This record gives sequence, structure tokens and C-alpha cells, in this order.
Amino acid sequence: MSDSTGDDTARRVYSPDADHDFPDAKLNRVLEFITSDEEIQTYLEAQNVNAVDRMRYNDHGAKHIEIVRNRALCLYDLLKAGGVDFNGARQQDLEEADEAVIIALAATLHDVGHVVHRDQHAYYSIPLAADILDRILPEFYDVAETVRMRGEVLHAILCHHRSETPLTTEAGVIRVADALDMERGRSRIPYEHGGRGINTLSSQAISSVSLQEGEDSPVMVEIAMTNAAGVYQVDNLLKAKLEGSGLEEEIRIVAVNTNENRDQLVERIEL
Repeated sequence: MSDSTGDDTARRVYSPDADHDFPDAKLNRVLEFITSDEEIQTYLEAQNVNAVDRMRYNDHGAKHIEIVRNRALCLYDLLKAGGVDFNGARQQDLEEADEAVIIALAATLHDVGHVVHRDQHAYYSIPLAADILDRILPEFYDVAETVRMRGEVLHAILCHHRSETPLTTEAGVIRVADALDMERGRSRIPYEHGGRGINTLSSQAISSVSLQEGEDSPVMVEIAMTNAAGVYQVDNLLKAKLEGSGLEEEIRIVAVNTNENRDQLVERIEL
């Protein structure tokens, strides 16, 4: 899962777009199922219509989901390596391997409510995701486990919305990972169609995001931005999602302005 090489003390570093191999067999079976499922893949296409085509908002489709799911699992890996407790599966008497499955499923389905409306989409996502989970989970779990897994996945989906408070580490990971998809590629479509809102312009200013093992925290997120507009993504979106996630003490965020050709209003931000 790690990009690091050499001995076991090498720092874990995750590049922005690289795919990672996850060693857990159950997680890999679930990932194979959901990434080839016709209903889910149709939702990922359809949920982008309201967000992008009709509201000129940033991407909330298949690519966003792929990035969020990948970064959520990378966060999980780094936090586990740092000794952080994941209480969602544990308190439901599920297996440790189910922690990553909860995260993968929640990351995949957290935005399906966009097919109804962008506004309050987290609440629309719950009944839609519940129906999908009722079809998927019995493929991997017995009845009791399905009930418990469904509850944990839906909790994580709901709590990616800033108005709700995550009660599990798994839900906190989804909340933060959702905000980590912030690079300029996410705003390409609205930008090309003339969108110049603050979400679009600030996303255009972010050139890369990487996750790695921190020196004084389990996770350090490094963000490279080309101008001060990127501060909005870091301060108003990522910081807002980190606050209340339960992971404030576990994740350090460093944003650096890499543009050397202009006067820099903002050179460096640390959260």
C-alpha cells in the first residue's frame, strides 16, 4: 500500500494520483464488486449532472469518488500505522478488516444524493445508499453483520456533511478525505464553461496534494498552490472539515505557495 522503499523505517508517502495495492482480501473483493457494479457506476455518472452541468459546481462524479476513496484508504493506512484506534467496526463487534470496507463503501456512496439535489445532498444519500447496501452487503456478510455494516457506512456518509458530528474514526476519515480532492482538475469543467466562483478559482490554484507519514503526527498533508486563491480550499473547506472530525490531533496540514514569479501574498499555511 505504501510508496516507500527500503527498510521498515522508511516514511510512507502517497503520491497524488497513484493507485495503491491494499493487502486485505475482503477489501479487495468489495472493491472489485463496487467498481464493476452497473448501478453504482450509473449513479456516479448521474450524480454529476446537478452538480456540474446544472450548477457549474466542481466535479462530484466518478473521478471525485475514485480520488476520495483512494485518499480515504491512504489516510486509514497512515492512521493505523500511527496507532490510531478505529472504533466503528470494533464497537459493532465486527472484524478489523471491516474498518477499511466501511471506509471504501462510504467513500463510494457519499455523494449519490446529488442525483436528487446538490443542496442537502448528504441526507438524500442515506436512503439511496441504503438500498444499494442492501443489495451489496449480503454478498459478503451474514444478516447480523449486514445490519451493523449498513449502520456504520450510513453514519460515515451522513457525517461527511459538516453539520453532522462523526462518532467514529471511520466517519472522520470520510469527512477529511472528501475535502482532500481539491486540485485544479476537479474544477476543469466549470472553469472551461466560464465558471469563476470562489470554489472554481480556488481549486484552479491547487496543483497537488500528497499524503505522508508525519514527524509529529500520524499524517501530514502537503498542498502545493500556485496563488493565494488556494487559501480558500485550505482554510474554508479542508480546515472546516478537519474541525470536528475527531482527527484534528492526528493530521497536520501544510500548504505552500510554489509560484516564484509573483509577489506572494501567502507563502505558507500550517494547520
